[in-house]
Amino acid sequence: MMADARFEDGAERALSLKAETPEDLAVISALVQDAVLPIGEMRWDAGGRTLALFLNRFRWEDRAAADREGRPYERTRALLVLGNVTHVASQGIDRTDKDLILSLLTLGWEPGSEGTGRLILTLAGDGAIAASVECLDVTLRDVTRPYLAPSGHAPHHPE
Repeated sequence: MMADARFEDGAERALSLKAETPEDLAVISALVQDAVLPIGEMRWDAGGRTLALFLNRFRWEDRAAADREGRPYERTRALLVLGNVTHVASQGIDRTDKDLILSLLTLGWEPGSEGTGRLILTLAGDGAIAASVECLDVTLRDVTRPYLAPSGHAPHHPE
């Protein structure tokens, strides 16, 4: 039986990133690509103006080291929080299906006027979530130690 990986094994620290520009968001989008979450681990807090997703994130930043060292790939639990959210809409998602697992493909930005805009979370299976925001304010924070990716494989997208 293999033990879970530890931050110390890779001499890395948990990620804690903030995006306030489209360039920042591109980094976070790359790091959350192929993250999965049960639909029940997404919360819209209208009063607090946040949309939070508790993700199982593939550790893309560790992939090259895992390949080089011949060790298994890792995932970690992470909290993705969109701030200053004024409205949330979805399409292609059955929000009544409590067993639904969502797979995040990209996190994009559609600018509006005077700093406003929409964050678009594109999901596998043609689903999407759009969060209208007063400004770009996204945080990504790893909240658990890395663990071995259950599939043993890195996600891939055939072209």
